[in-house]
Amino acid sequence: MSIQIFILSKLMEDNTYPYELKKQLSEPIPLDKLGGLTESKLYYHFDSLAKQGLIEAVEIIKEEHRPDKQVFQITAKGREELPKKIYKVMKNADKISDMIVCLANIKYVERSKVVSILEDKLEKITDRWEQVKAFDKLVQRDADKEQFIDFISSYVTTRNEHTIQWLEELIKRVKQGDF
Repeated sequence: MSIQIFILSKLMEDNTYPYELKKQLSEPIPLDKLGGLTESKLYYHFDSLAKQGLIEAVEIIKEEHRPDKQVFQITAKGREELPKKIYKVMKNADKISDMIVCLANIKYVERSKVVSILEDKLEKITDRWEQVKAFDKLVQRDADKEQFIDFISSYVTTRNEHTIQWLEELIKRVKQGDF
């Protein structure tokens, strides 16, 4: 879904074709390789968006000794669906890293809805973390498992507190309009 959000957001700015987007993603940092985005995946998502009626072909560029390039534009339905796709990914995201494409395209959604989604997420994580901390009192500690329990406890504590801290920071920055 993040790939489709990326495609739709690029088409909000200007008409383009799949290979051009692939090129943009690979220069100067090879984000396509880092994200595992192959040309075939990109073409698949263009095709999927076209079948959904969210984009449409508007031009074919013919060049000698080169394959034809099919240029796409976003449709009215695509403009309407982009925010819905962004909200859906943000609601379903387990980590901030799962929301990066959405956050990069925050200008296409209502900040207040994004804040609400993030605050709900923060509340659930905080509640769950409080429950997990209560389990520590129930764990039987014996000398054989003491180091293992301390290791796991430290790992889980650091990870959860880190997640909570960065979600709070993200909420603050979205509210301030930092991006």
